Amino acid sequence: MTHSVQIDLGGRLLTLETGKLAKQAHGAVTVTSGDTVLLCSACSNSEPKPNAAFFPLTVDYREYTYAAGRIPGGYLKREGRPSDREILTSRLIDRPIRPLFPEGYTNETQVISMVLSAAPDTDPATMAITGAAAALAISDIPFEHVLAGLRVASVNGEFIPYPSYEQQKGAKLNIVVAGTETGIVMVEAGANEASEAEILDAIDFGHACCKKIIAGIHELVAKCGKKKRVFTPVARNADVMAKVEALVGPRLAAAVDTKTLGKTESYAQLKALEVEAKALFTEDAEKAEARSCFELLREKLFRHEMLELRQRPDRRAMNEIRDISIEVGVLPRVHGSALFTRGETQALVTTTLGTKEDEQRMETLNLAETSKRLMMHYNFPPFSVGEVGFMRGPGRREVGHGALAERSITPVIPAEDFPYTLRIVSDILESNGSSSMATVCGASLALFDAGVKIKAHVAGIAMGLVKEGDKYAILTDIAGAEDHYGDMDFKVAGTRQGITGMQMDIKVPNVSTAIMKEALAQALEARLFLLGKMEAAIEAPRSEMSIFAPRIYTVTVPTDKIREIIGPGGKVIRGIIDQTGVKIDVHDDGTVNVFASDGDSARRALQMINDIAAVAEVGKTYLGTVVRIAEFGAFVEIFPGTDGLLHISEISENRIKQVRDELNEGDQILVKVLALDGNKIKLSRRAILKEQKEKLKAGAGKKEDGAAE
Repeated sequence: MTHSVQIDLGGRLLTLETGKLAKQAHGAVTVTSGDTVLLCSACSNSEPKPNAAFFPLTVDYREYTYAAGRIPGGYLKREGRPSDREILTSRLIDRPIRPLFPEGYTNETQVISMVLSAAPDTDPATMAITGAAAALAISDIPFEHVLAGLRVASVNGEFIPYPSYEQQKGAKLNIVVAGTETGIVMVEAGANEASEAEILDAIDFGHACCKKIIAGIHELVAKCGKKKRVFTPVARNADVMAKVEALVGPRLAAAVDTKTLGKTESYAQLKALEVEAKALFTEDAEKAEARSCFELLREKLFRHEMLELRQRPDRRAMNEIRDISIEVGVLPRVHGSALFTRGETQALVTTTLGTKEDEQRMETLNLAETSKRLMMHYNFPPFSVGEVGFMRGPGRREVGHGALAERSITPVIPAEDFPYTLRIVSDILESNGSSSMATVCGASLALFDAGVKIKAHVAGIAMGLVKEGDKYAILTDIAGAEDHYGDMDFKVAGTRQGITGMQMDIKVPNVSTAIMKEALAQALEARLFLLGKMEAAIEAPRSEMSIFAPRIYTVTVPTDKIREIIGPGGKVIRGIIDQTGVKIDVHDDGTVNVFASDGDSARRALQMINDIAAVAEVGKTYLGTVVRIAEFGAFVEIFPGTDGLLHISEISENRIKQVRDELNEGDQILVKVLALDGNKIKLSRRAILKEQKEKLKAGAGKKEDGAAE
């Protein structure tokens, strides 16, 4: 039996329906808005995963090209590995729902969202958050919270829910909000230097919309929701806990003191204590229980020190930033580089300048093919945390952190007339929290070092929260343990003028707007401090780019000459590239950019382009080549590919019977342009000969005058 509900969000209708598709899934909902349709499903195994150390949740989002009425490009005519957009959307769904599953639940669970139909003006990504939440709500999976998510754009001071792609392009603020009835659980934003007040207003608007959607989901649950499975967390063995606490409890506080020990030694001592705790027991089950008890003791100690003693593991004040070290120009051959170190987190960031040919080509649902000229890549090698691991391609975490940094930097990149493609790479060399925000700071510094005229420095800071009841502590510049055991990871990036990027993940469903306002104010204070440090290291973009960076020389040609510069099948432009070694971009408006590593190659290429694009001027003299002879005259090439008619009457001062009496193919002669008649050029050699004769006479007359004197 089919059940559906309809939700009106200020003119944007959202329909949730179940009972028609994917009926064997534990929960399945189609989400429809206009012509865009998604199928969201949720399934969970009936038994816990043996020896699971964490909650085994998998979230997958897929955009199939058939949804937009297209066949995939390339050789393989089916979808392959997930695109970055699909990975980022999977993370958008995962981040709000994962923390809300019951603690101790280890049954393998999978949430899948598939785009079945895609309208060109509707973004399906955040519809998937609501669809996944609805599928979980109506299922028998023990997920007790009801949440929703949506994108909000601020266009001309007005908030628009589920904005179109076009509305997103012109938005000052583009924010994704996910929340329950009682509070926000996830925020992700890109902004054009928005203020903290604007961010909070957008979050409030988004949360109000979430509540409307949640009411609709409750209505759907009332119609067809399944009875939830009974989940009883495994009771902790009080005997094991008592023994572990007696053994390690007195030494735990000293082991977590990273101010005295540093991260590496602290982690080593904690590992040794864990090994001691497990050595108390012989059975594998008891050893696993001992490890779990040890983790619980660590978390209790952390939260006690934060909320009761107001003491952080490294003994910093709640709003204190770790020591900052900045170096720019650290790598001699790259176009721009920076080494940004904050405490025990270190990012080596480089900027590489390329041509339009280096842009990243992408295929998306709303556009068959598009490209982007700013690429931000984040790498997290295992040695950065003192571990051994495989060096494979980027995982979801690397893609997510790179996208956040790219979103934060994009608003300050020069406008479209900036002719370079930019690739920024962040290699994390050491990590103890907030490596994505170190990447933002390093990217800004590396761009300055490369001589890219970005609008201003961008700095990023990661905020944390520990909350129990009415007690809470907001932390500036969180380290690894504070992220792991805390209740919030709130990353904010921006300039002195405002916020450019933001990402917030909350593990508890009841964080109020007041707490968020306080966290944003504390983040602003930290951001301004960091910007001061960055400006002291390099105050403005370098006036000269690296000698190894490509130089761009620009010339404007008549638009009707573009075809001649390119040539049939690109033959002419390829010839120029082969002869000079440059790269050439030709734009529809007649702008031609020449990319070269040295000035001589650029000058040669520009001369060849100017020769092709040159336009004859009446009265001007040119050195031309006779290319063809006819009975009535000769055709003389004055520019490559451009010739004019030299009529037989204009070849000589005296009358001639045949053109070949005076000229042959291949002769180089001076000619003057007499007139332009459409595409026809009328030339004269007779006028040149006459001028030369008059000059000779004038010169001879001067000599006679001089002799007479």
